[in-house]
Amino acid sequence: MPVHPSDSAAARTARRVSRRLNIGAVPVGGGAPISVQTMTTTRTADIDATLQQIAEVTAAGCDIVRVAVPTPDDAAALATIVAKSPLPVIADIHFQPRYVFTAIDAGCAAVRVNPGNIKQFDNRIADIARAAAAAHVPIRVGVNAGSLDPRVLERHGAPTASALVESALHEAALFEEHGFGDLKIAVKHHDPRTMIAANRILAQQCDYPIHLGVTEAGPLLQGTIKSAAAFAILLADGIGDTIRVSISAPPVEQVKVGNHILQSLGLRPRALEIVSCPGCGRVQVDIHRLAARVEAAFEGFPHPLRIAVMGCIVNGPGEAREADLGVSSGNGKGQIFVHGKVIRTVPEHHIVDALLEEALALTEHPTEESPVNTDLCGTA
Repeated sequence: MPVHPSDSAAARTARRVSRRLNIGAVPVGGGAPISVQTMTTTRTADIDATLQQIAEVTAAGCDIVRVAVPTPDDAAALATIVAKSPLPVIADIHFQPRYVFTAIDAGCAAVRVNPGNIKQFDNRIADIARAAAAAHVPIRVGVNAGSLDPRVLERHGAPTASALVESALHEAALFEEHGFGDLKIAVKHHDPRTMIAANRILAQQCDYPIHLGVTEAGPLLQGTIKSAAAFAILLADGIGDTIRVSISAPPVEQVKVGNHILQSLGLRPRALEIVSCPGCGRVQVDIHRLAARVEAAFEGFPHPLRIAVMGCIVNGPGEAREADLGVSSGNGKGQIFVHGKVIRTVPEHHIVDALLEEALALTEHPTEESPVNTDLCGTA
């Protein structure tokens, strides 16, 4: 598999070389920053509700949004949604290939098709390729374990990693036969191990951009863990160009988790980060409550500070010194650190207010002696 160093971490990982697509104004593949996607949960025909949800995920840091198109009313709403959306809109098409053409005519930035559940899909590829090429609209071939092409499923007996890849590459080859190669591929499974294996096989056999997702990953905690585990392994291999966290939670939460995963791997500029201890018998403060209060107080804070919230003298002072801003708590008080120096000691009930005050002072009036520590940020 050919590789080249990523822009952000040449020594840390090597990105798989893939062709580049443009999903609206967002580049995908070809060494572009890894993008975060989600899917709206509104009825697409409810234009106002859909645009409101798109605005919410935009504010949360989403790059690309997908909308479902199961009915004629949904298809009819696409043109208005595309015109008003701040994000590139991908139309998600199942069962009815005619909606692909509606989505292209509506100006969608891309179209996702699921060959496994579109009847006689292969017979329509020539027409779809022609329309997509004329409009410069990329196609995502999305293959899911739960809706695998019955012919492939019969040959393999189960939605194995090899079966997922075979189905995806078969459809891609049909598009290529008609001169269309602006393709992105996703092979998804609810089991992270199968999903990882499928994407590793896929990465070796093609140069299409790859969309990562553990499909039907589960509720918030379980789904986050499964997605983070799978993404971390594949991204460390240099595999993956765009991601979606498919957890049973609102789209905003999916976006937040996706961003946090990329930030933790140094693949997206770091936003505000809270470092806090898990608690133990040495702790002399309710560290869980304190960390939650700090997190709530800094919700939406726009600067990439690292804040340490610590509860004992073993690791507390050291972690607080390494952060932009920190507190080491105990005995009813907290020592407030700014860039490694204790600047004041406050009562426990004033810790959150003190951290907010110092954070505002750091970001509103940075000095050469105490700049905002942006060198800790990763880059995409």
